[in-house]
Amino acid sequence: MADAPAQRRSPFGDIAPALAEYTDNVLFGDVWKRPQLSPRDRSLVTVSSLVALYRVNELPVHLKLAMENGVTREELIEAITHLAFYAGWPTAATAIGIARRVFDEQGK
Repeated sequence: MADAPAQRRSPFGDIAPALAEYTDNVLFGDVWKRPQLSPRDRSLVTVSSLVALYRVNELPVHLKLAMENGVTREELIEAITHLAFYAGWPTAATAIGIARRVFDEQGK
């Protein structure tokens, strides 16, 4: 199976194999590969959505993926700052703390 993801992205495959399969093959294997948006743009949209919806569990993974996809630290901080006015100050402040930890882990 050449089109299978190289590694499982889903941390819950042991307990929810069907959800892991959909995540790996449909979300990351199909949706993220659609040509209408670049991976970089998809990352900015995803990070913005996660910040706005206060999805603190998923945010670190997608901040790392965003940097892999070419979004800079400065762009991520700017997006979070911008979202403070639309998603709320506490939401943005929490996201900045998460970003700080991710950047420290990444050495960026």
